[in-house]
Amino acid sequence: MKLPRDLNGESLVKHLTKHWGYQQVHQVGSHIILQTQQPTLHRIAVPAHNPLRIGTLNAILAAVAAHKNVAKEEILKDT
Repeated sequence: MKLPRDLNGESLVKHLTKHWGYQQVHQVGSHIILQTQQPTLHRIAVPAHNPLRIGTLNAILAAVAAHKNVAKEEILKDT
């Protein structure tokens, strides 16, 4: 899967909150903290950078995919 090179942190946060059950808890500096209770508690920090670095985006997608038990490709669908 080829990751998008132009995705910014705020767009990723909007996508995760709208489609994946995360909600923004707070922000520390440029890092937005998201949390979900489905299926269990999971917190993740998303930097509000434009654009997100590829390694950072890959790590965030891997963490969300592992928690939600889906493939990374499914998370970025409809972004």
